[in-house]
Amino acid sequence: MTRPAPTLETMTGAGIPPLLPALSRLRIAVFRDWPYLYDGDAAQEETYLGSFLRGPNAAIVVARDAAGEPIGCATCIPAMEADAGVRQALARGGVDAARACYFGESVLLPAHRGQGIGAGFFAAREAHARALGLTAAAFCAVVRNVNDPRRPPGYAPLDDFWRRRGYAPRLDMSLVIPWREVGDDRETPHSLGFWVKDPL
Repeated sequence: MTRPAPTLETMTGAGIPPLLPALSRLRIAVFRDWPYLYDGDAAQEETYLGSFLRGPNAAIVVARDAAGEPIGCATCIPAMEADAGVRQALARGGVDAARACYFGESVLLPAHRGQGIGAGFFAAREAHARALGLTAAAFCAVVRNVNDPRRPPGYAPLDDFWRRRGYAPRLDMSLVIPWREVGDDRETPHSLGFWVKDPL
């Protein structure tokens, strides 16, 4: 018997706050693995997410399984409503923040990968950006050394997947964000590189 396909829904405004606990749990679970190795906690997560998604034009794309349980989420917000660090990175790369949408986290539980949900996250966020009149999109991803001994055998980065969506790496743009890695007792700075699709 065929398993029902997951559903995707874009939530905005009043629909966002009830999703924060689920998105927090998903971020903690998914980002704990390579390449982020993020050791998060629920209180810190909900504070960050509430801040990131406070903008009036923010959106969360939620993937749900057949039982209606969230199995993945992806966020986006106009760059002008994003953190100053994002706006500064875009400016350094010559991308006008006033016409760009910043894509935040995109997290999906491993059991549900390879079903087109990731592509659906990008399509839904791009549709939201276009509905806001935005004409470019950007996101950032952690930069890791390919020779890092913690890199799992057979790990395949998402670079090709992002390129197929029309995004290109921008080596002239970066952002540094501190977080505590699994096994550490303090936060350390991490470099993130940008990918941009322009025009959208």
